[in-house]
Amino acid sequence: MRPATEALIVIDVQNDFCPGGALAVAGGDAIIPRINGLLGEFPVKVLTQDWHPADHSSFAANHGAEAFSMTEMAYGPQVLWPTHCVQGTAGAAFHPALATDPGDLVIRKGFRAGIDSYSAFFENDRSTPTGLEGYLRTRGVTALTLVGIATDFCVAYSALDAARLGFAVTVLEGACAGIDLNGSLAEARAEMRAAGVALEH
Repeated sequence: MRPATEALIVIDVQNDFCPGGALAVAGGDAIIPRINGLLGEFPVKVLTQDWHPADHSSFAANHGAEAFSMTEMAYGPQVLWPTHCVQGTAGAAFHPALATDPGDLVIRKGFRAGIDSYSAFFENDRSTPTGLEGYLRTRGVTALTLVGIATDFCVAYSALDAARLGFAVTVLEGACAGIDLNGSLAEARAEMRAAGVALEH
């Protein structure tokens, strides 16, 4: 067992992000056995869940736009995604192979219709908190290991925010799956390294 100061953060291992889902990431389901194995190692375990209302502003269909096109929101550039992880749908549910019972806490994000939320810590305005930081601080956590989907979006944003908040952060790339949209994976890796995030396999 890891020290009491370490937490595992499992990012968005949901049906819509796995093969067959609305925003499927290649290999999204292949990482689940390793994640399940890791859950037994950490004293603090948090699962995040993308949880959008049907009228969410990040959905291309709500703009009459092409999926994966870009738009400007009040908080900056925004990818317009295929409709995914709509609250209460099968797509938003955790993948059935993921061992969710060991989780101490589930953080739902992206539930505000007007703003997207990649990070487990903040909405995409980088200032509206999810409450995760406070939970980890009160549990005495100082070091985080991040796994899940997608390496270059929700995992990377979470890692960067965690580093900014002063946590020691490791991303286990072998337990993550990436989208790689127009070079986003290489860019995310460079940003994480520059922020002091340890990238391990």
